[in-house]
Amino acid sequence: MPIHGSLFQDYQETTGQDPFVLQNKKLLKINMQYGPVNCKTGSMVAYQGDVRFENTGSGGLNKMLKKAVTGEGVNVMQCTGTGELFVADMASEIQVFYIENDTVSCNGASVLAFSGSIEWDIQRIGGGMAGAMAGGLYNVTLRGTGYVALTTKGDPVVLDVSGPPTFADPNAVVFWTSGVQMNVKTDSGGLKSMVRGGTGEMFQLGFSGQGYVMVQPAENVVTTGAQSSGGGGLLGGIMGQ
Repeated sequence: MPIHGSLFQDYQETTGQDPFVLQNKKLLKINMQYGPVNCKTGSMVAYQGDVRFENTGSGGLNKMLKKAVTGEGVNVMQCTGTGELFVADMASEIQVFYIENDTVSCNGASVLAFSGSIEWDIQRIGGGMAGAMAGGLYNVTLRGTGYVALTTKGDPVVLDVSGPPTFADPNAVVFWTSGVQMNVKTDSGGLKSMVRGGTGEMFQLGFSGQGYVMVQPAENVVTTGAQSSGGGGLLGGIMGQ
């Protein structure tokens, strides 16, 4: 071989045979032998074998209408066939987990891939101040049994909400597990802070109950309309920064 060096050894394809395997922190390998998977539209970067893609759009008329109203959702393509499929999203870090007859509530912009056995929908998750402003908060729910891959901007932290009161920036929240209750907290920082332009942290999500919430070290920039290729963010586009 005329090319020498450790390149071909350092970046060899992983030999893992689970349905979802991390090739590295930013690249997901999906073994297609386990059946259909749903991936974020346009996330394919490579495949070997015979993999076919069908654009399922917003997931039907009902979800399309919900997305149009809330700004939340995820455009997915159904992937079928044989071989290995590699997906990624703008070199974001990828977090993989397995749910068993359970539900997680996710920021639509973070959804990369999930097993075909898992159903998804857009659901209202809160009210309060935001409800008075725009009919509530909305998120993508994933329900069933199978694998889920979400993206984060940097390495996240997973917080156990059963202890001290837990709060997070709405656009930094990636997902939370079932058993977690969410409420909206408003904090203007006081009159002096408002006069000086505010803190930029007026709305926070409060979490309690039994379970976990994942928070990334960056905030999703919300886009709307034709600019958005995935979800509108946790607040359905009403709190873009």
